[in-house]
Order: sequence, then structure tokens, then C-alpha cells
Amino acid sequence: MNMIDHWLSSIFQDFEWLLRIFISALLGFLIGLNRTHKHKPAGVKTYMYVTTASTLITIVSIQSVFSYAGVKEHTMMDPMRLAAQIVTGLGFIGAGVILKDRTRVIGLTSAAMIFYAGGIGIAIGAGFYTFVLFSFMVTSLFVLMGERIEKRKNQTTTTSSPDLLEISE
Repeated sequence: MNMIDHWLSSIFQDFEWLLRIFISALLGFLIGLNRTHKHKPAGVKTYMYVTTASTLITIVSIQSVFSYAGVKEHTMMDPMRLAAQIVTGLGFIGAGVILKDRTRVIGLTSAAMIFYAGGIGIAIGAGFYTFVLFSFMVTSLFVLMGERIEKRKNQTTTTSSPDLLEISE
């Protein structure tokens, strides 16, 4: 078997793992696109890196059990131990995005979305596509509903403000 055949064989054997990384990057891109459109501090690259890195670390954690569990007798390995450390790292990144400006706190949503993106990456890395798809659809739906409600509220406030000014004059 020549080197190219070996490489292609390896890719086909690892296809699902590679697909997980691709799906993770795609979802991170979509989340980041939304945030970039809103001119938020964390954007496309941030979310794509968070989801993809979380997926990659989860895959490495799972695959390590198969690769290294038999190296020493009585070796106990937890496939989610390394992935659990992602949560700590996400908290650190999220804390760096949150800023306090006198009475205002900004960046909480970005921090929460970084944590969410990491959760998506971990779940995809572990192969829980259904849960990821459902959570992505549900959160997207509720965010969209919240934005529409907020838009209507702002339109109502804007249209009623001149009337209040006329009454007070």
C-alpha cells in the first residue's frame, strides 16, 4: 500500500470524526456570524475556534481511551475527563469578555455564548448530534422571538414618544 492509499484509507476510517469537526466549525461560524453582525466583541473566529477546539479536545479525550487504556494493566481512563477541563477554560475566556463600566455590565451574553459554543463543541465531539441540533434550533428560535419582541417594544416606544411630548408641551 503506497502512502496516498494509506492516507485515503485513514481519512475514510476517520470520516465521522472529521465530520464532527466540520459540523462544529460550521455551527461556531453561524453563531459568530450573528454576533459579528451585531458588532459584539466576540465574533466569527472566536466562536468557530471555541466550538472546534472543544470538539477536537473531546475527540482526543475519547480516542485516547481506546489508544492508551491497555498500555498499563489496571489503567482506568475516563473519556470525559479531558473534556471536562474545557468548561474551566471557557469560564476563563468568558470572564475576560465581561466588562463593568460604572453601573453597566457588558459582555455577559458574549460570555454565555462562548460557554454555549463550548458545550456544542463537546457534544458534537462526543457524537450527540441530535441534542446539538435540538439545542441549536431551540436557542435560535427563542433568540429570534426575543429580538422580535424587543423590536416591537422599541417601535411602540418610538411611536408613542412624540405623543407624550405633544401632551407635555
